[in-house]
Amino acid sequence: MPVPSHPTRRALLFGTAGAAVLLAGGPRTLLGTGAAAPRPALPVADTAVLLDAAPVTVDLGSQTVTTWGYGDRVPGPEIRVTAGGTVSARLRNNLPQDTTVHWHGVRVASAMDGAPWLSQVPVAPGGVFDYHFTAPDPGTYFYHSHVGTQLDRGAYGALVVEDPDEPLGYDAEWTVILDDWLDGIGTDPDEALERVRDPGPNPMHSTLLGGIAGHIAYPHYLVNGRTPQAPEEFTAAPGRRIRLRLINAGADTAFRVALGGHELTVTHTDGYPVVPVTVDTVLIAMGERYDVLVTLGDGVFPLVAAAEGKGARAFAVVRTSAGEAPPASVDVAELHGRLPRLSDLIADPSVDLGNAPARGVDLVLSHGTKGTVWTLGSAGDFDTPLRVPVAVGERVRLSFTNTTRMWHPIHLHGHTFQVQRAAGRGPRKDTVVVRPRESVTVDVLAENPGEWMLHCHNLYHSELGMMATLGYGDTPPTGPDMPGMSGPR
Repeated sequence: MPVPSHPTRRALLFGTAGAAVLLAGGPRTLLGTGAAAPRPALPVADTAVLLDAAPVTVDLGSQTVTTWGYGDRVPGPEIRVTAGGTVSARLRNNLPQDTTVHWHGVRVASAMDGAPWLSQVPVAPGGVFDYHFTAPDPGTYFYHSHVGTQLDRGAYGALVVEDPDEPLGYDAEWTVILDDWLDGIGTDPDEALERVRDPGPNPMHSTLLGGIAGHIAYPHYLVNGRTPQAPEEFTAAPGRRIRLRLINAGADTAFRVALGGHELTVTHTDGYPVVPVTVDTVLIAMGERYDVLVTLGDGVFPLVAAAEGKGARAFAVVRTSAGEAPPASVDVAELHGRLPRLSDLIADPSVDLGNAPARGVDLVLSHGTKGTVWTLGSAGDFDTPLRVPVAVGERVRLSFTNTTRMWHPIHLHGHTFQVQRAAGRGPRKDTVVVRPRESVTVDVLAENPGEWMLHCHNLYHSELGMMATLGYGDTPPTGPDMPGMSGPR
């Protein structure tokens, strides 16, 4: 990604062109300017995953594009592990840019988080980095690049952590990854970022929406890397009970998901169980995951993910018998039916955090006045990069107030939090939507030392400044010898 001609707030947080500013209350310390000791290679076991980040040509079904991804397809390889087991993944960078891998929603050690210039020096072109961590919690997660706009190419894949004592009863499970797609179709995400930053009068900027759910009208919306014109097809016998693991890997699009002719029972949000609730449709923001159970009827059914506010959809087919598939444009009544609100979701008692927090921190989501800048900071101070200090074992209540007219799915690395509702404690999550002109409060148990990103998961908002950190201690560790800051080989 080219260095902006004027620094963004995100650049002030994590640096550009090989340096970063740590968020300390005192003098700023540049990381990456000194020589870091090489990180010794971990042995690659037979079960290790190779994530070969490289330019790749992929068939989206109706169009072939050149993009950046892992391996020879988009999404990248699905990684599965049993809770308590280890993931060993070797990242090999064959891209023309630095890159990392972030394990979204997984409570990894800080050095494995893939946060560029915060917990890890990005892997330079030609470099290799070994991620090795325990996956402590069962659930549906995913992995993706956390450098620049690479997420809005094809640099992502599913990570499923299986429960060795799975309490749900079902016959099969399907992973459904939703995405918005523009790379290789006359533009790329870096160009899209510049259009979001400065829409200008140019006719090519007509792809910008400026709506509450996103900025960009993408040319394609995908289910598992396939367009509606050549959709993914899932097959099973009638009457089978299926677990759908729904992942929104999109950069700028929320999806409203429904299966024609069926009800959905929500069982998990962001990997954690909730008291089951039966609905017609679910609305999944960028970075969120929902697990739902569905008992299949007899026929051929549309699985639709409507791009919220964008007048388009991703589409797949569920088949339990012979017959012609419905068209991608088919009307699906369930999209207009029962939708679970955040206030409808209650954490299963087994994952309730319990206890009241020791203190509260008020955070404001704002749109800056100098150019297109998005901020996450303290009330009245939007220019100073924010670091929320915590102590090990502390419970902190974060209150997010959205002063803008757009959605902001806020994601915290390395932790989960519990949403607070007027009627009591809500679901455990790691990504929560703060709607326009609304406030959301979450409780965090600080039990994973390190420096952690806290940011909007609309990629274009985080790249333009809606980024902060949560860190342990009054000031962060500094210098190339801080944990996780060894350089790529």
